[in-house]
Amino acid sequence: MLAIHRRPGSFSDRWIQYCEKQDIQYIVVDCYDTNIVADLRGIKVLLWHWDQEDHRAVLFAKELVHALENSGIVVFPSINTSWHFDDKIGQKYLLEALKLPLVSSYVFYDRQKALKWAEHTTYPKVFKLRGGAGAINVKLVKTKGAAKRLVRKSFGRGFGKSGRTALFYNRIWHFRKDKDFKSFLGIFKGIARLFLKSRLEKVSGKEKGYVYFQDFVPNNKSDIRVIVIGEKAFAIERLVRKGDFRASGSGIINYLDNTSLNSDVLEVAFDAAQKIDSQCVAFDFVVDKMGKPLIVEISYAFSIEAYDSCPGYWNHNLEWIHGSFVPQEFMVQEAIKVLSQQ
Repeated sequence: MLAIHRRPGSFSDRWIQYCEKQDIQYIVVDCYDTNIVADLRGIKVLLWHWDQEDHRAVLFAKELVHALENSGIVVFPSINTSWHFDDKIGQKYLLEALKLPLVSSYVFYDRQKALKWAEHTTYPKVFKLRGGAGAINVKLVKTKGAAKRLVRKSFGRGFGKSGRTALFYNRIWHFRKDKDFKSFLGIFKGIARLFLKSRLEKVSGKEKGYVYFQDFVPNNKSDIRVIVIGEKAFAIERLVRKGDFRASGSGIINYLDNTSLNSDVLEVAFDAAQKIDSQCVAFDFVVDKMGKPLIVEISYAFSIEAYDSCPGYWNHNLEWIHGSFVPQEFMVQEAIKVLSQQ
């Protein structure tokens, strides 16, 4: 039997729809309940889409997943799928250790070493905090002076975890692009967030005590996101915003098929997913001057509706399967497959 943590607006909506459509027995559980381990006695599979902005999940999700897996429960996302979620520093170490093609990345935990590096490195560089989605907490650093200011702030008063100012400008961008009532309301929410800390910020405090940079890979007018779930993959191209260098969070999407995506990118994605041992992983790729795909960062979670228009997917043999699909159904199928292999 499956257990699903229900969170409206998350993957759980479609997990439940799929289970009901396929007559798969499931129960709804509350992963925040103090008795969750006891509640899962006799359960074989747990599906829980936890979010990086949920301050409660950030406190314990990975620990619970690891504990449940040690008891024999198949969890989606598994610990190998999720421990590096919303943690760019963790991703750096993981991808480097597995010798996967990561954009060259640099992390420092010592102020003086960081300042010395900033003095002698080349520019531009991309500054990032370890967490944040949709290009939040990401800055293009063009000079060593700007880099040094960021280093001093990183080892001084630090940065707000939620990137409230960047979020506000993102909401303005989406209103200018979409011009609908939803994006209009988003501006007012953004104004409120400028003055009110999120619960995550209150719990987590400032981001400080480290600094993280990546090389800037020029001449990319878009990035490519490939999502691998088990032995299936689908992809989109996200265009860079006008006057910006970031593609993530732009909402300007081209849907890719077997005629518009280089197979090299797919091969890297499938190979990387296997090495990471991930049930589900979204890779953000850019291409260097030699045409080589490089991974910028990874995530197990992604926007739901944005992928509904994908025209099809690839299998692990890079064969194209045309037609609509529901990624969240792949997740349930993958969890059941893992259970059957135990």
